[in-house]
Amino acid sequence: MRKIIGIGETILDIIFRNNQPSHAVPGGSTFNTLISLGRLGVPATFISEIGKDTVGDIIIDFMKKNGVCTENLDIFCEGKTPISLAFLDENNEARYMFYNQFPEERLNFVWPRIEKDDIIIFGSYFALNPALRKKVCELVEFAKERKAIIYYDPNFRDAHAHEAVKLMPSVLENLEYADLVKGSADDFNNLFHVTDPQKIYTDHIKFYCPNFICTLGSKGVKLFCEKGDKHFATTPVTPVSTIGAGDSFNAGVLFGLLKHDITLDKLYSLTPEEWEPIVRYGMEFAATVCCSMDNYITPEFAANYITPE
Repeated sequence: MRKIIGIGETILDIIFRNNQPSHAVPGGSTFNTLISLGRLGVPATFISEIGKDTVGDIIIDFMKKNGVCTENLDIFCEGKTPISLAFLDENNEARYMFYNQFPEERLNFVWPRIEKDDIIIFGSYFALNPALRKKVCELVEFAKERKAIIYYDPNFRDAHAHEAVKLMPSVLENLEYADLVKGSADDFNNLFHVTDPQKIYTDHIKFYCPNFICTLGSKGVKLFCEKGDKHFATTPVTPVSTIGAGDSFNAGVLFGLLKHDITLDKLYSLTPEEWEPIVRYGMEFAATVCCSMDNYITPEFAANYITPE
């Protein structure tokens, strides 16, 4: 069975509303995506670094309970599992503060088995961080050799916008690795100072990767591929928290790729009409997560998408 392998940060998100802590959930961009996939019964493996401490134990136990493989984690003794404080504003958009203490040598993980048409998801600052960059690239390059599908979500936030020029060579290299790029208009505004999806695709993405999904918040989603493009309107929702929306969108798209048996060879020949059900999964997953304080789809929601054997 095809599997999805993610590499990224792991963190405990402590969420504040009206400057008071209201909720604490394990998080991290790729982590959130894999938890949703694990709840869907998809074989999911996560590569990350976690401290051997109480917070780390909470996160590892959570992964196991949600069907995500923990065999490829780097569990370090010198340091502490990261935490973040997420302060929600009146629109339930989050502003973050991060606290971490990593060992000097990082990301010493056991490599997973990667087969043809497995899917690798990577992104965020984790994929650009100079302390981790070499090992991330080694994994992605090996996955490309194995003919896996490479899914890249830049997830490039305001906190790193001032570093965009310095980090651009790594961003462009990631775009070149990718078989499918998904990002928000805000991500590309922080990277390229452009928010128009067509201009983002034509000027910055297409040369490296022809398959591109741009999320536009309440304005919908824009898809670009070799066979054309298509806009998808969203159904309005009143968000409770938007923290895991983009990560859940990723989970929906990845689930759709497996559900419709999209291999690496098929990926590049899909028409916008064939892309539609795959993108719709992403939109449905993101919408439901916006309506909760969790960063991932609920087991009850996932049960609606699991086909009985």
